[in-house]
Amino acid sequence: MTTTLTIGAVPGHMRSMFPGVLACGVVAAASTFLSQHYGAPAMLFALLLGIAMNFLSGEGACKPGIEFAGRTLLRLGAALLGLRITVSQVAELGWQPVALVVACVVLTIAVSMLTARLLGFQTLFGLLSGGATAICGASAAMALAAALPNHPLKERATLFTVVGVSALSTLAMIVYPMIAQAMGLDARAAGVFLGATIHDVAQVVGAGYSMSQQTGDVATLVKLMRVAMLLPVIVFAVMLSRRQAGQTGGPRPPLLPGFVIGFALLVAINSTGWMPAVVAKGGSDLSRWCLVAAIAGIGMKTQLKDLVTVGLKPVMLMLGETIFLFVLALALMRWLA
Repeated sequence: MTTTLTIGAVPGHMRSMFPGVLACGVVAAASTFLSQHYGAPAMLFALLLGIAMNFLSGEGACKPGIEFAGRTLLRLGAALLGLRITVSQVAELGWQPVALVVACVVLTIAVSMLTARLLGFQTLFGLLSGGATAICGASAAMALAAALPNHPLKERATLFTVVGVSALSTLAMIVYPMIAQAMGLDARAAGVFLGATIHDVAQVVGAGYSMSQQTGDVATLVKLMRVAMLLPVIVFAVMLSRRQAGQTGGPRPPLLPGFVIGFALLVAINSTGWMPAVVAKGGSDLSRWCLVAAIAGIGMKTQLKDLVTVGLKPVMLMLGETIFLFVLALALMRWLA
């Protein structure tokens, strides 16, 4: 009786979203469990499980909640990424790693956009895949997808980017530490190399601390500097989207989406040191849960045949982006040393 009264007191639109959000939450929990026990990225598990449950996104009780997870939870998770970084973390490493990270992000995205255009794709797909490769993997892909305008192929491009960047990041976590050891890099140089080249934060942490404590600490800081580049890249993505919308006569997205403002504010607040560590950690964990639930929702809206028909060109694009970032980071490390 109490449960019935409590549920009845919830506004109608929230009640309609509950089944779908619950389904995405269950998939997020299962994906996290599988990730912790088998070592693969949680987002990859969420995507695969979501696709397996795509029958829920048809006309039915779960559809509104799945739409909410794939849109609103995505933006909330992207905003909360700001709790992972502070300005002081960036300053601790000195100007060389900062210059290396900025150059790697800018050049990787620029080359990705140009190559995508040459391969016959939209420039924005190059921005999406290049941003995921250059910044922070699947999290960056999701955040950039939230900033880009709606398009019939947008969700398929996002899903493919998440799958590709997660697979390449897992491979890099295994192979790159062996390359660093073969090259004779010291602990700090190895940390800079791993932090500047591996896509996802979790894989950077795993690779860095598998070598040494110092390597893991440096790799994590360099990686967080790449995460900090998410804000200017999202602003660039929005400006590019507005320009293209103006040329085609379509509706322009807002200059600064709300989640971008939230991201910037949280970085600023986190940098003051006023925020309790437990709050920052809780917000970071909430960000991860929101992003995993969001990718589960997007997976539920996708047919598997949409992914297997993308062809070879997108695969070669993402592989080429990864190799380009690898070579560029090593070249800049040698030049800035």
